Amino acid sequence: MKDKYIRVRTSSRRLDKLRLYASIKEKTMTQVIDELIDSLVVPEIGNNSNIPLPH
Repeated sequence: MKDKYIRVRTSSRRLDKLRLYASIKEKTMTQVIDELIDSLVVPEIGNNSNIPLPH
């Protein structure tokens, strides 16, 4: 799998919080973000949904 990159703007306070959390958990910031993304629940998309599908 080829890695992709994301660029996110956030406040200094949130970045510091992410760094602190990752340090306490002995993980990288990437690992913390990956785990957060993996924990997201994606709702089922029915036939009548107006939610556009990703391309």
